[in-house]
Amino acid sequence: MMEANSKRKFDLEERLIDFAVLVIQIADNLIDTRAGNHIAGQIVRSGTHPALHYGEAQSAESRQDFIHKLKVLLKELRETSNALKIIKKASLSNMTHLIEKALPECNELISIFVKSISTAQENLRNELTKKKIRNHTTPNSDN
Repeated sequence: MMEANSKRKFDLEERLIDFAVLVIQIADNLIDTRAGNHIAGQIVRSGTHPALHYGEAQSAESRQDFIHKLKVLLKELRETSNALKIIKKASLSNMTHLIEKALPECNELISIFVKSISTAQENLRNELTKKKIRNHTTPNSDN
């Protein structure tokens, strides 16, 4: 069981790294115009941050910190998705096959992290409820 869980984490980390590499390839192939250069800078930042934030989330100091880091990661993925759509609609790249590959992958990653955040928030609520119940239960109930 531990091996499968470890492999899933690795696979997600690898997917984020592969996605970052894909985004870099897209940015490097945007047309050399003011708009192309601007979007290239934006998408390199937003498209590579999720892989970096994922590493930070794995070292979170608390469940709240973990959730916060995943939310930041999700914001970056959504920004990247919008940048990809702008690139496509404004025809800023001749490498449309890269964009057609990146858009569904970005959407899948967004879905994964929406679910991960939801699960982590539910786990946090359950954890807080259990603590609250424990704190209200007294060892001596002679009252």
